[in-house]
Amino acid sequence: MDADMGAAQRPRQSRSIDLLTGEKLQYVRLGHAIVLNFSGGRQVLIETVAQLDGPGGRIEVEPGEEPSDVLATLLGDAVRSACTRAGGELHLRFAGGSELSVRADPEVESWAVAGPDGSLIVCLARGEIAVWGGRLG
Repeated sequence: MDADMGAAQRPRQSRSIDLLTGEKLQYVRLGHAIVLNFSGGRQVLIETVAQLDGPGGRIEVEPGEEPSDVLATLLGDAVRSACTRAGGELHLRFAGGSELSVRADPEVESWAVAGPDGSLIVCLARGEIAVWGGRLG
């Protein structure tokens, strides 16, 4: 993912990501990037270590050659809330009680959220949030 000059950069503060709220996780694609596909054509792309807090405790999920399939436990669960936090962290809270967090990386883009209308929200290196074709919160 490369940022371009058409992106609107947002200040580092906690902001809601409304386009994910209420959407159900339909499938998970594992690999060098983890892709969470939600109802309504929404996607979350994870390119760094994520943390899942759920019934089994805290589990780190890292994209790569052999990523954990623990995110499959969220299949069918709906997003209760989604937001970015001050340091660029993505935080998803699911209706079933689990929480997924992806921290910003100082050197690479760590996560992105894409909507069916072409909107794109990306956490750039060092936690800056860029938004294309939509609005954050």
